[in-house]
Amino acid sequence: MKFLSIMGNSLGCSASGERLVSAARDGDIQEAKALLEYNPRLARYSTFGVRNSPLHYSAAQGHHEIVSLLLESGVDINLKNYRGQTALMQACQHGHWEVVLTLMLFKANIHRADYLNGGTALHLAALNGHSRCIRLLLADYIPSIADCWEILSKGSKDNDFISEFDESALREVINRPADGGITALHMAALNGHVESMQLLLDLGASVYEVTVEDGTTIDLIGAGSTALHYAACGGNPQCCQILIARGANLTAENANGWTPSMVARSWHRNELEEILSTQPGNRSQICPSSYLSIPFMSIVKIARECGWRNKDSLPTCEDACVVCLERKCTVAAEGLCFWIHPKWWYELDAQFLGFDMSDG
Repeated sequence: MKFLSIMGNSLGCSASGERLVSAARDGDIQEAKALLEYNPRLARYSTFGVRNSPLHYSAAQGHHEIVSLLLESGVDINLKNYRGQTALMQACQHGHWEVVLTLMLFKANIHRADYLNGGTALHLAALNGHSRCIRLLLADYIPSIADCWEILSKGSKDNDFISEFDESALREVINRPADGGITALHMAALNGHVESMQLLLDLGASVYEVTVEDGTTIDLIGAGSTALHYAACGGNPQCCQILIARGANLTAENANGWTPSMVARSWHRNELEEILSTQPGNRSQICPSSYLSIPFMSIVKIARECGWRNKDSLPTCEDACVVCLERKCTVAAEGLCFWIHPKWWYELDAQFLGFDMSDG
């Protein structure tokens, strides 16, 4: 009888766990709340085989309210599934920036790599062109100051700034290779994600990084390929032009002896022939990515220190979110009544954030 009782409890937990998985996947916040109130340990449940937890499902589907609920229930934020992917990776893969913001506020580890090809959340965000997610992932590395672009592009000897900004650490994260030496910049260039590629370059991505021989990675271009080789394969003219303007070598040969123009020719990217065969004259000035002006370091710091909550308990606000510039804001820091939308410039201490408010 005791055995049957234990087995019955086990089956009951399994059934409740599957119900929580369904609620997380479908965005049923009321069902998820009820199940977690009944048994908080259900947050640690994972499905058989793929080992996806409710956190994985809610992150992949973009249900940031349920992600918050699960994290507050004590689930391991860096839990991996059978592919070695965390909830942060899945949110970045699908471009759910609100989930990424929530996970960053709870200090998710951005350095974890999956088991398949050693890719991180940054690789997945770049692969799919999710610039908002890229910027949020790097929130703790980029200080909230008005002349951030000037300092990133030209360097600075300002001691106060140097104490706040570790440029080498940022570059190490940006240029971290997955298997085969493929960087986030390679991925964005191959898939023609101009906005994401420009943001990565602004933050220190190197146009000189090359791929390497690696048995786990299928490389149809060849080892020794730069991001320009990958952009040539992808066929986006603007990606090629930006990389060339940033110093990419038009004559660099990969292990197959191919230059970027030869790669373009082999993939029938005829529209790139002129771009890749002509040495640039005076390089045109490229404006910095608009995502650099968003002071996420200060946003995240304030929210972590003061606590934060979802929009359900906030007064109605009609302003657009400063991250997506489309939807209403969804996150606030308790105590400061701090919303993530343009109005925050005037609600927080401008001097603390380092912005000149005189320009509006």
